[in-house]
Amino acid sequence: MKISDLAASVSESATMKFNERANQLRAEGKPVVHLGIGEPKNRAPETALAASSDKLQDGYIKYTPAAGLPSLRRAIADYTTELYGREVPPTNVIASNGSKHALFNVLMAIVNPGDKVLMPVPYWVTYPEMVKLVRGVPSFVQPEPGSLVPDVDSVIKAVDDNTAAILLNSPNNPSGMVVGGAFLEKLVGFCEQRDVYLIMDDIYRDLVFDGGEAPSAYRYTNKDLDSSHIIVIHGVSKLYGMTGFRLGWSIAPELVTSAINRLQGQMTSNASVISQAAAEGALSGDQNVVEELRLHLQANRDRLLDELADLEGLKVERPQGGLYSFPDFTAFNPDSLALSEFLLEKALVVTVPGVEFGMEGYIRLGFAGSAEDVVEGARRIKWALDPGQPTEIRMGDQVVTRDWN
Repeated sequence: MKISDLAASVSESATMKFNERANQLRAEGKPVVHLGIGEPKNRAPETALAASSDKLQDGYIKYTPAAGLPSLRRAIADYTTELYGREVPPTNVIASNGSKHALFNVLMAIVNPGDKVLMPVPYWVTYPEMVKLVRGVPSFVQPEPGSLVPDVDSVIKAVDDNTAAILLNSPNNPSGMVVGGAFLEKLVGFCEQRDVYLIMDDIYRDLVFDGGEAPSAYRYTNKDLDSSHIIVIHGVSKLYGMTGFRLGWSIAPELVTSAINRLQGQMTSNASVISQAAAEGALSGDQNVVEELRLHLQANRDRLLDELADLEGLKVERPQGGLYSFPDFTAFNPDSLALSEFLLEKALVVTVPGVEFGMEGYIRLGFAGSAEDVVEGARRIKWALDPGQPTEIRMGDQVVTRDWN
């Protein structure tokens, strides 16, 4: 009995692995704190819940066009036009089963076997595996030591004749860093000159802190959508905290959109009509829910950084957006996998090792959960790593004694 070489080449998700271990510990009654998850804990917007409920109540839960309900595609186009400052026709929109599926569709549509897809480090753990699944070659651009954003010239120099696309996530998972306008302007111009696609994973774009912004790549092109080399990935998972609805989308030139429509039609057909209705309700409803989530995340980021500020040896780049911080823990243990395992077993805190994102010595800490969990998780990390902390700590209803240096 055997499996395909392709299936064998795909790595296990580190996040899922640590989630499974955390669930085991919880089943044993251990008070685990989860800082590894990328999921806002807010309720879905009432307009999303009402729209999905209405669709259930009418009882006609049927197929839709593979690309999505026309009304949803219009809502996505209107949202993009308003917030990105670029007119987007609904015909350039494909609704999919989450932004992960939307990105996979895009890669299937534009990458041939052996083509390179370039991605700055650190990158989301799934990017390289997705590229492998479409028989492409993931290619990486490292930042300068001490930085979490590669120089744009380094990205450009890494492009060769086999490069099909550059994949950029801003704000970044795992670092929370945002690429600036000068970076994007130069990169957009280069991609259009070299006939290379620029895929913008904008899933965190509206969750930016301290009055900043994540510039849109569309701002730096004069070409119409069908002539541009820009492809945008987005969805409702992070924007509205609607992870379980699994509804994302791609916006691409007509040539790419038509290819995606054919591919999706043969693979999954349409996304769930209930999820489509919910997404349309969220996009068309009161957008104050996004601001409320953004403010919650910004406050949690501040709580996390304040709590860790006196941990000597820790190096932290202040996240500019998103759901995560990506501190450098090299001073404590340069093996990030071993350190994440240590923190889970000893401090009962779930984190994600930086090696999974292409940067050893770092650990991703999520701050999307409750304020209490963020503070408690950071407190336990300090206790586990700082010998100057009190020997004993309370975790849940137990007092734990540190027996290591």
